[in-house]
Amino acid sequence: MKLPRRTFLHLAAGAAALPVASRFANAQSYPSRPVRLIVPWPAGGVVDLYARLISQVLSERMGQQFIVENRVGAGGNLGTEAVVRAPADGYTLLQLSSANAWAAALYELTFNFLIDLTPIASIYTAPALLVAHPSFAATSVPELIAYAKRNPGKINMASAGVGSAHHVYGELFKSMAGIDMFHVPYRGGAPAMTDLLAGHVHLTFEPAATAIEHVRSGKLRSLAVTSLKRLEALPSVPTVSEFLPGYEGIGWQGLAAPKNTPSAIIEKLNKEINAGISDDRIKARIADLAGTVFVGSPSDFGTFITAYTEKWAKVIRAANIKAE
Repeated sequence: MKLPRRTFLHLAAGAAALPVASRFANAQSYPSRPVRLIVPWPAGGVVDLYARLISQVLSERMGQQFIVENRVGAGGNLGTEAVVRAPADGYTLLQLSSANAWAAALYELTFNFLIDLTPIASIYTAPALLVAHPSFAATSVPELIAYAKRNPGKINMASAGVGSAHHVYGELFKSMAGIDMFHVPYRGGAPAMTDLLAGHVHLTFEPAATAIEHVRSGKLRSLAVTSLKRLEALPSVPTVSEFLPGYEGIGWQGLAAPKNTPSAIIEKLNKEINAGISDDRIKARIADLAGTVFVGSPSDFGTFITAYTEKWAKVIRAANIKAE
């Protein structure tokens, strides 16, 4: 039997709408089971610390467990790729960080995190502290620059490894100051800090979250902070940009999902994350770690990541940094 044209078009439109309605219903009930939050770095580090904080926030707000899973290896790329290849259903998420931007310039990867992941929400930004052993000759950025120019290549600059925050912040500093310092890469931030505290190396650009207590205790001297504004927690410490205008080195973290994850799920997660990190209790915890809450839409976060990745790719290429 031949259907009237109007009836046929009505049925066809209804059939086409079914997938959309199904996706909407799934988003409305999301999450209906536990969600994995992949951390591509070891337990106990800064990325893991924030992942556990945000997973607790989301578990409380959304009524399902958000379970942190550490997938370590290949400079953070193993865990990142696991999320890129995961189903786009909102049940496998990535704790994204500034390290992903540096990795994009350092490694030949089989994926492009800017294309293959969907930004969900930013969580925070945080600077590093340019810290030196108390015995080091320079007590300020101008003194450091002057000393380095008199002693090219004789200042040992420790880092957590090639392409780490310590390293790329240091390379930008060297370039803008027109100086040379000898880069000493370690296998992680902990051994680098151990040697700095012992006076075996002169200085490092240490993430503020892990440097601040050593500064407060007097075990290290902070010459400057790498953000454009001074830290509320250390108001007497100047910014690098007060001496080298335009210098900025900040780290960040946020959440991402595989591309093609339904927009309704992305928006729902963004709303809950923004509300969670705007809570005074969480804001205070992030401030304790020398961070600043970073609230925005998924598109805001995506724009920020793209610009950040382009900036540091130029620094990495100019310094000829190669992955080990």
